[in-house]
Amino acid sequence: MSVKILVVDDDAEIRDVLHIYLRNEGYQVVEAEDGVKALELLRHEQFDLIILDIMMPNLDGISACLKIRENSGIPIIMLSAKGEDIDKITGLSTGGDDYMTKPFNPLELIARIKALLRRQNYASLVQPTNEGEICIDDLVINKDYHQITVRGKEVSLTPIEFSILELLAAHRGQVFSIDKIYQKVWKEQTAFFSENTVMVHIRNIREKIEVNPRTPQYIKTVWGVGYRIDK
Repeated sequence: MSVKILVVDDDAEIRDVLHIYLRNEGYQVVEAEDGVKALELLRHEQFDLIILDIMMPNLDGISACLKIRENSGIPIIMLSAKGEDIDKITGLSTGGDDYMTKPFNPLELIARIKALLRRQNYASLVQPTNEGEICIDDLVINKDYHQITVRGKEVSLTPIEFSILELLAAHRGQVFSIDKIYQKVWKEQTAFFSENTVMVHIRNIREKIEVNPRTPQYIKTVWGVGYRIDK
């Protein structure tokens, strides 16, 4: 079945360019000019990935992403004409899985789309087993069903957040650098990545699973090296 992608951008020229490149890759493409139209489409259609511009009229990408994340873990790539780190952090903090700054190389965007879809497809193909849980104190990671419970309550993580947490939990005591986390989770080399991408996802995970994210119980920072979950 063909992958279906929702492109949300108020710039018709950008939508046209993305439409051409995505169709050339064999993807189905549906377009929306703002967040309001995107949310309407999501109520009636199923998509595999969303490309979401931040600066739009009526309903901007940040607000739209927050609404989407209320009930969906669909992969989202944020787009913005701004390149400052604070804009990247804001986009990722609201639930975006990846971020690109305009103007961008369409081929790089395609590579990132494929990386996110690989993660999503892996999650959907995993079959239940009897050894599908990782338990760390009151944190339970169900790898088969991609579910997280903390202190008995289910926590919603995006696919990328889940993959990062699963990686660290499956190798307790091992320190993973930011580069290594990116390579393992995104399944690609670090030529295009920003350190903030991984760091913001780590912060998001801590906000969701830690009692006090500033003094984390689970994901520990090894200064100058990376991150780990203790044995």
